Amino acid sequence: MDLRDTLKGRLRLPLIGSPLFIISVPDLVVAQCTSGVIGAMPSLNARPLEQLDEWLHEIKERLAAHDARHPDRPSAPFAINLIVHKSNDRLEQDLALCVKHRVPLIITSLGARVEVNEAIHSYGGHVLHDVINQNFAHKAIEKGADGLVLVAAGAGGHAGSQSPFALLQETRMWFDGPIALSGSIAHGRSILAAEAMGADFAYMGTAFIATEEARAVEDYKRMIVESGASDIVYTNLITGVHGNYLKPSISKAGLDPENLETGDKSQMSFASDRKKRWKDIWGAGQSVSGIGAVVPASRLVDRLHAEYLEARRALGAGSPMLNRAWERTPEPA
Repeated sequence: MDLRDTLKGRLRLPLIGSPLFIISVPDLVVAQCTSGVIGAMPSLNARPLEQLDEWLHEIKERLAAHDARHPDRPSAPFAINLIVHKSNDRLEQDLALCVKHRVPLIITSLGARVEVNEAIHSYGGHVLHDVINQNFAHKAIEKGADGLVLVAAGAGGHAGSQSPFALLQETRMWFDGPIALSGSIAHGRSILAAEAMGADFAYMGTAFIATEEARAVEDYKRMIVESGASDIVYTNLITGVHGNYLKPSISKAGLDPENLETGDKSQMSFASDRKKRWKDIWGAGQSVSGIGAVVPASRLVDRLHAEYLEARRALGAGSPMLNRAWERTPEPA
């Protein structure tokens, strides 16, 4: 069954909270899902491995309890992000736990694996794969992903450089399956805009860093609130893959954000014993310009929902600049 069919009537907003490395934990995932949006978490945030089993059990138990109390507005499904890069020596074990707990939605990153998709499909789960261009998008679908997360320019963390308009339009020319769009989304208008452009979901991460449930240090949250789009630096130095990071955190780490070296992609590692060289350089998207305070995740979703509905109402009236005569069918010449 198409992912979109399984979600009919289950969401408050067509929104996925993107999995935030280190930051997304069960408290945030549960807060997102019980607020009516899809919450997500990287499997690698659970360390050691045994903690992932515990966290998956906890998330399912807490969501089931919420659903029992609120049968009229049950929680949205949750997602787990699997890094399928060859350096991730935990992939097989994390995947086995996702199958054991029948995680409804898996988001795969940094590679596409047929065997991963088949394992998730074995129990009826769905897979979205995140991509930054058409080459990766085609490979993901060819290898069995159900849908795509298009990571466009301006997104936090690992991100592409293409405009969301171009990336989404080009993808829709050949793919009619589920698509989530990422890139500078922090307002209800932006969620509606993603839909209008042809996406099924908006994909938003940075704003959720500045929530009470996020496992981010207070300085990180404060920097999100105080920064603007001009404070975002696009570089591959940090992990070997291009991404967006907060300029003040780069400066605090003793680097010159205006003169960064080029990273080495071959050194990218997600091994369980890896050393995180730049642990205090913090990822964020250009949407920081629209984030004004640290709030509970539920309050953030409340705001997004109100903005989304207002944007729908405003657009329903149409632009006052339009000449309504053009709406009539032209008479034959």
